Amino acid sequence: MQRDDLGELLSEVEGYIGGLFSPQDHALEAALEESRRAGLPEIHISPAQGRLMQFLAELGGARRVLEIGTLGGYSAIYLARALPEDGEMISLELEEDHARVARANLERAGLDTKVEVRVGDARESLDKIQASEEGPFDLVFIDADKEAYPEYLDYALRLTRPGSVIMADNTIWGGAVMDDSDEEGSALHEFNRRLASEGRLSATIIPLLRERVDGLAVARVI
Repeated sequence: MQRDDLGELLSEVEGYIGGLFSPQDHALEAALEESRRAGLPEIHISPAQGRLMQFLAELGGARRVLEIGTLGGYSAIYLARALPEDGEMISLELEEDHARVARANLERAGLDTKVEVRVGDARESLDKIQASEEGPFDLVFIDADKEAYPEYLDYALRLTRPGSVIMADNTIWGGAVMDDSDEEGSALHEFNRRLASEGRLSATIIPLLRERVDGLAVARVI
């Protein structure tokens, strides 16, 4: 069976993978519905990507997770489900309204005791985490303002240890990372370039199938 529309094919393939390996349960479906009802932007990760991230967190035995960019808590549910009983996660969100939705979604999923959503500018929150020596974290997931990705990488390196995993969403950005005129794409390209050249990291980008091509950067601190 062939498809003339590449975007349609990508969507169907992603749906096929998600349907097999990440069927949506009540908590995940409700998180999406409540986020839509609250007017949050529909820029959450896909079910297939969520399952991939959960799998990588499980594979690495993550016990402490830091997420930069909460939105409605959809990705936080996947990551928190990878944690052991005594695991913990901090998720940073700029907007109080988004954080309120995320907290409710995490509570519905039975994960509110594992995940703390902190509100404020991510840089300020990261400075406080570093100053209070709350690290190191076993996994850091970056999915926030794209222009700040290179800066977030600096924080991630300071807040992890050898063996920790750093992941970042949107690292292909529909091909914009190869367009010098695109401000967000240029910042993401700089993030990718540094990820590839940083001697403390072993890294790659996993292409993602969405309505457009995107990527999940995955790096291990060595």
